[in-house]
Amino acid sequence: MAHEQGAAQVGAGKGGWDEARPTARLLLADGTLVEGDGLGAIGAAAGELCFNTAITGYEEILTDPSYAGQIITFTFPHIGNVGVNDDDVETVNMAGASGVRGAVFAADVTSPSNWRATRDLDAWLKARGIVAIAGVDTRALTALIRDKGMPNAVIAHAPDGQFDDAALKATLDGFEGLEGQDLVPLVGSPQRYGWDEAGWSWPGAAAPGAYSARAEGTATKRVVAIDYGLKRNILRMLTTAGCEVTVVPATASAEDILALNPDGVFLSNGPGDPAATGKYAVPVIQAVLEKKIPTFGICLGHQMLALAVGATTSKMHQGHHGANHPVKDLTTGKVEITSMNHGFAVARDSLPATARETHVSLFDGTNCGLELTDRPAFSVQHHPEASPGPQDSHYLFQRFVELMDRKPA
Repeated sequence: MAHEQGAAQVGAGKGGWDEARPTARLLLADGTLVEGDGLGAIGAAAGELCFNTAITGYEEILTDPSYAGQIITFTFPHIGNVGVNDDDVETVNMAGASGVRGAVFAADVTSPSNWRATRDLDAWLKARGIVAIAGVDTRALTALIRDKGMPNAVIAHAPDGQFDDAALKATLDGFEGLEGQDLVPLVGSPQRYGWDEAGWSWPGAAAPGAYSARAEGTATKRVVAIDYGLKRNILRMLTTAGCEVTVVPATASAEDILALNPDGVFLSNGPGDPAATGKYAVPVIQAVLEKKIPTFGICLGHQMLALAVGATTSKMHQGHHGANHPVKDLTTGKVEITSMNHGFAVARDSLPATARETHVSLFDGTNCGLELTDRPAFSVQHHPEASPGPQDSHYLFQRFVELMDRKPA
């Protein structure tokens, strides 16, 4: 076993038997208590409980900064069986925390069996400070979330099976939820940096280190990416599309961005309540739009663009978290299989006359994209870089380049 399943034993007395004591707990705000086998970091953490329906990519999910403040229930039962490696980490700083509070698995995590694996999941979770629980009926948890919405919860791991129930309840009560919370400072970069790592170098690539640097002199566009919680593969996709990328903090001023003389500005993904982040992000985006600089947003960046033109966002009941979400591009009529991770959505009815809806979810009809009719800007709610299709949405990066091509000299 890759973790201490049944490590704590409860004596049954003389002539009895030893019974394994659960080493992990998951306590929901409504009082629901789930027990199981602990792994990952020891301790307790509170967050919003959601579920993710993807059957692959658990390492990318657990390192996606957009999940900051959340405990992820994986609906696919076998998590951890291919281990982890450095190439699949989505946080830009590979050793950095993603902000994920915890993880919930159905089956116990086995030793990894994959040629790319460099570490087992349990040790990796410990190193990243992520508390996890296994041996859980994740189908029941998923049904609960679908019926009642995403609850606040606290997850705890104690190898000896001893828990302070009062302390856990206090931790849970102290968690304020995601509404009204700006979580970008937890995961965004505090300083400016350049990026030149391009896409996956298959076929024949050796692992680890299978990504390649952009060839010198091949960049044709200068892009400034505002970091609200950037994923590495977004940066790789921009570089692969021929962009010279400079990443700036979410708190960078419009003057800082314009001083870099960008051909385009990218608004990244990220966690938390978009309305909270928008308090300082929206004025900057509005200044960029006023200069008619081509702008492209993904996920939280999509919501930031919507807020910048006067639209509103609202909390979703269960959110969209998975790699099998069908989205229709109203511009082309094409249906794309997309990766999604968001708990807030842009309110379609709040879009101004200058914003045209371009994408919709075929699961629930919510807004998944927009473009401005009076400014060179567009955005999508889903993650085109995550490649679940696998390349259904890659055209969006080329669309961004073409938008920059049309920019007046």
